[in-house]
Amino acid sequence: MAKSTLTRAVKLTGTDVAEGKRRTLTAGPITAMFDNGALRYIRYRGTEVLRGIAYLVRDKDWGTYAPAIENLKVRQRKDGFTISYSATTKDKTQGLHYTARIEAKANGTLTFSATGTPLTDFLTNRTGFVVLHPLNGVVGEPVEIVHTDGKKRKSKFPKLISPGQPVFEIRSLKHQVVPGVTATVLMEGNKFEMEDHRNWMDASYKTYVCSLLDPWPYTLKKGEPFTQSITVTIEGKPAAKKAAKAGSGISVDVGGVKGMIPAIGIGVPMAEAQHALAKADLIAAMEPNHLVCQIDGRHKGQREAAAAFRELRERTGALSFLEIVLPAKKPAAEEIAAIAKEIRAADYKPDAIVVTQMHDLKSFQPNTPRPWGPTYEEKAAAVRKEFPGVTLGGGMLSFFTELNRKPVPKGVFDFITHTVCPIVHAADDISVMETLESIPSIIASTRNMVGKEPYLIGPSSIPCRDNPYGGVVSPNPSNSRVCLADMDPRQRGLFAAAWNVGLLAALARGGLDAVSLGAVTGPQGAIYRKTDYAQPWFDAAKAEVYPVYHVLAGLGAASGNRRLDAVSSAPSTVAALAHKSPDGTELWLANLTPETQKVKLSGLKGAAEIHRLSDSNFQKLATDPGFLSGKGEAVKKLGSVELGPYGVVRIQTA
Repeated sequence: MAKSTLTRAVKLTGTDVAEGKRRTLTAGPITAMFDNGALRYIRYRGTEVLRGIAYLVRDKDWGTYAPAIENLKVRQRKDGFTISYSATTKDKTQGLHYTARIEAKANGTLTFSATGTPLTDFLTNRTGFVVLHPLNGVVGEPVEIVHTDGKKRKSKFPKLISPGQPVFEIRSLKHQVVPGVTATVLMEGNKFEMEDHRNWMDASYKTYVCSLLDPWPYTLKKGEPFTQSITVTIEGKPAAKKAAKAGSGISVDVGGVKGMIPAIGIGVPMAEAQHALAKADLIAAMEPNHLVCQIDGRHKGQREAAAAFRELRERTGALSFLEIVLPAKKPAAEEIAAIAKEIRAADYKPDAIVVTQMHDLKSFQPNTPRPWGPTYEEKAAAVRKEFPGVTLGGGMLSFFTELNRKPVPKGVFDFITHTVCPIVHAADDISVMETLESIPSIIASTRNMVGKEPYLIGPSSIPCRDNPYGGVVSPNPSNSRVCLADMDPRQRGLFAAAWNVGLLAALARGGLDAVSLGAVTGPQGAIYRKTDYAQPWFDAAKAEVYPVYHVLAGLGAASGNRRLDAVSSAPSTVAALAHKSPDGTELWLANLTPETQKVKLSGLKGAAEIHRLSDSNFQKLATDPGFLSGKGEAVKKLGSVELGPYGVVRIQTA
């Protein structure tokens, strides 16, 4: 039974399951954060060198095991630090034990080595080191590569997102940290290769052990130890001292008109159709521009779902977009005709249709054989025959990765779409917020692919609605943070409200035509309902909505408004989105961190009204769907505003 106590942790992240403690260590000019056996944010004089180094153990479905760490010893010295520990990763069928040692010295060297020993025959897609290079100061910049055969060559980190691996057979990578200073990452114990992590919304380039060109999953034999190591060497002298920053703190400046706010909608999964009908009044109050409904040709109940979608359209006044998934067992014309029959029987007339087929819900390496399935052209022709004149979209219902690997031919569809998900490779709080840094690269790469065709992002949320990389989404019985899980507790907390503001801000800056976020109800939902999994506090309270509901309700009506340039001096800490409404100027701010942030404002004039989404009024947020229509905090003059952990504020000026 779910706990009835409303704890601070539940307010922030929807769960009382805590993340591990983190510690920042120093070695002369080098700093690094130690986090649950891994290193994060390896910096040289404050400049990020690597986003992280981690020893990861993954199963046959790309699920990442959580290591049980023992014998942890951390020693901080004047001239550096050392860390040693042992860890075990296991499930009901297999297990692996490894020992690790990390040593950093003030002379600019850092070594992370590990020796693994399978406790059983161990089936894995990848076990070993992963090295992450950051995006800032690295995208499109030179890199010197030494291959496993000793050959050296000069290249560049990809500017547009590479659909496949940009570098194979790696022994070391060398790049410039700041003018005059370079970092060389030596990888030993096996071959390594790089993939463009931005494909999956990760804010990094990832270099990992082994190769996806080799067969996987593969088996590590019981009792046979193997060793790998990563050595980072930072050399040189900075060309110039970094200029001291004038003043401190975070500022947000609101400027002139810079495009439009995308049309903002929300998803209605097929399985949630009847639950959505029960919450139709709350959905209507959100004022979404559109509802993205779905009919999966592999499932029964298509007519019933279509009837619910028709009624939702009538009761909410929102446009109705329909995703159609074909079973890909017969020609597209036959399968579309069968689905169209059920839709017509329900008298449902979608305003737009996106068509795909089941094999495109799964991931395939570039240039590898795919199972038979109808082509983009065949699917488009079949839909246009059955639904004359409908606005037709193509692309992927899965992530940008799949679109990047199977581009849509130009001129076939009226618009292009894909989704994003921030918990593919890492599910900790920091990594999820970091994914927002990848959005500009995803947009630029898609635009390069599709040109000026209308571009939509389909229903996207922190929880994963479908897993392209395994048979099913990952289970999450402990209400924790799990990669590729369709239930993520943060969807119920302030965390999701802040992340969604950050996502909308990034997508609006990128000029998206339309955006759909999450779902009305269910695991990706904005509206509470009883489920077959526990929802701490919500199940025992008179809760109606989650905090993210207010973000969607507040911004849904802004669809198509003139967007104002809102520049945050620290966009990875505080996200900003502003627009002109019929009543004046509206600015949204989101704190993307668990620490309180004070933000200095400029560009807004006159008196203002402020609504806050914070841990101090969380209970009201959950029980009052009309919170934003109530009276806010009156301010005569705007100078600065404080945001609590993962807090969101809406500021309205006349």
